Amino acid sequence: MDTVTRRRFLELSGVMSTGAFAAACSSSHGHPVGAPALTPGGPTTSGAQLGAAAQHAPLAPGSGVLVLVTLYGGNDGLNTVIPYADPAYNSSRPDLAYSAGQVLDLGDGLGFNPAMTGLHELWQRKLCAVVRGVGYPQPNHSHFVSMDIWQTATPGEPTGSGWLGRWLDAQPDDQIRALRAISVGGTLPPLLGGAKTAGSSLPIGQFRLPKPGPLDTGFMGLGQPSAQDSTLAAYAARDVSDLFTVAKTFSPALASAKNAAGSAQTGKTAAGGAGGAGGAAKAAKSSALAQQLDIVAECINASVPTRVYSVSLGGFDTHSAEKGTQSTLWGEVDKAVTDFQNSIAGGPHGKDVVTVLYTEFGRRVHANANQGTDHGTAGPVLVIGEPVNGGFYGEQPSLTDLDNGDLKFSTDFRSVYATLLDKVLGADPAQILGQDQPRIAFL
Repeated sequence: MDTVTRRRFLELSGVMSTGAFAAACSSSHGHPVGAPALTPGGPTTSGAQLGAAAQHAPLAPGSGVLVLVTLYGGNDGLNTVIPYADPAYNSSRPDLAYSAGQVLDLGDGLGFNPAMTGLHELWQRKLCAVVRGVGYPQPNHSHFVSMDIWQTATPGEPTGSGWLGRWLDAQPDDQIRALRAISVGGTLPPLLGGAKTAGSSLPIGQFRLPKPGPLDTGFMGLGQPSAQDSTLAAYAARDVSDLFTVAKTFSPALASAKNAAGSAQTGKTAAGGAGGAGGAAKAAKSSALAQQLDIVAECINASVPTRVYSVSLGGFDTHSAEKGTQSTLWGEVDKAVTDFQNSIAGGPHGKDVVTVLYTEFGRRVHANANQGTDHGTAGPVLVIGEPVNGGFYGEQPSLTDLDNGDLKFSTDFRSVYATLLDKVLGADPAQILGQDQPRIAFL
């Protein structure tokens, strides 16, 4: 390739394009300069940008990594961590209740949903903690209000920033701040939006390289170093080289995730779950959540300098036909999370990753007339990983001493957050949450 043409291309690349690393990491007030697009609340990034960051600013050994799995819709905690030995459970929902012989026993008269076989194995290995009765004062039954409360960690007053966005605000204003918190998917959840900066979203299936041939060879040639390069051109050349180096790592996961997202949509029922007897098998193979976590595992194993990942799955608003729908959904979650745990276990950071499963509220104790449950309050939070002290934490809510039909919460969710901030991210919870909260011994 002609040297002058190459130089001009690289100079324009360095100034005008996102590149593979420079534009993603050169930030002004937390937003990447020249980013291709902004999702509501934050910038986007790409697999190539993350891979290049892993090469030039890799995650330090021993750095804690937090993976948040949001279960949208209000998961029924009583059919997740099932109080099968409590007579009130069976009498309150006779058509939805699981028997002692159906659940995966956890002890203390409690058991996992039958679909949670992988998580049950992690429980037996002491790698899974169940925090019981998690909620907040004056609970709200609105999906939007309650999720906003969970994601901002401010039950009593509205705020414009997420709890991990405030953590991000407190991080050094360096070249990788916007990459320290990543949401896998096309949008940035409120929890990653700060007052001064925001995390980045990683759209699925966005990255393609030229097929082998003259175009592929020509672009690879742009990344070859040259003694004639200026500092700017040399930096851009390195970015082009990085683009090709990391593509083989991240592109397959991103592309397959895009395909899975499309397939998953065709397998949904009107209730929001995967449908039919074949739906569970299909979900196991093409789960959108599994694809999100596959990408997270690729990033962690490649030492991308991200400390917080956000992934999600919807469909948990089970007002009708709950038993089959929720079981299918938990089969999807179970396989995705356990496969993710296995993927990172032998990697350089496997012992430092903590995965948390939460939802905006639980469901009411009594079933409704449609073999479902309505919006409730408290529910369990699951914490998984090598750093976890497995077991039960917090009191099991009473099924008879209720608050107008709802469970009374026994653990403030901000205590869960305080423990994660302190033990995983090494942050002062009082600065993030506005006040200190009791720690829970699950880490």
